[in-house]
Amino acid sequence: MQDYCLDGRRRPPFDAVTIGFHWATVLIVLAMFATAWLHSMSHDDAVKAILLQTHRSLGVTIWVATVLRLAWRLTNAKLPPFPSHMTTMHRAIVKGSEYCLYGLLLIQPATGLAHTLFRGHQFALFFWQIPPLVPTDAAPRDAFMLAHQLGAYAFGALVIGHASAALFHHFVLRDDVLQCMAPVMTPERPNRDYPSGGIIRSQHS
Repeated sequence: MQDYCLDGRRRPPFDAVTIGFHWATVLIVLAMFATAWLHSMSHDDAVKAILLQTHRSLGVTIWVATVLRLAWRLTNAKLPPFPSHMTTMHRAIVKGSEYCLYGLLLIQPATGLAHTLFRGHQFALFFWQIPPLVPTDAAPRDAFMLAHQLGAYAFGALVIGHASAALFHHFVLRDDVLQCMAPVMTPERPNRDYPSGGIIRSQHS
């Protein structure tokens, strides 16, 4: 059973570009956590170097993708309204976690790259070898490394919370929050009411 707005229109999904950005980001984030974990577990210097190069390159990729995603969101994205059963507090929490996720998608690659730069060594990025750009400086190097590590824990917690909330909406509340970002999912669920009016830009993605 599909969900409808109060005026009889079906609640629309996110636009295709936003959906594409979302799931591409999911895959890259999973790959980044995997390479970081494998790097910490490996005892082979050659393997560790390849994993670090991959992790660093994925970080630059996701930073660029996030900038493009935000630019699209602020200009042409079509986002569905919140379900009407979500309280004001619930909506505020969703928005806050979303802003934190976007922030960390930009901050994490920056702190990781800053740590690399202040090591003062040549490093690999994608298929290139980048020469040292700044002298070795232990103080900012260590500070950026700590920020990167703490950010990784915070980011991991937010990702788990975001995914858990989506599954809770889908299997417990049985609304179409997850379906709006994954239109191929069309389980049976009861009708719910949604605010009438045009599409707004406040739903989470």
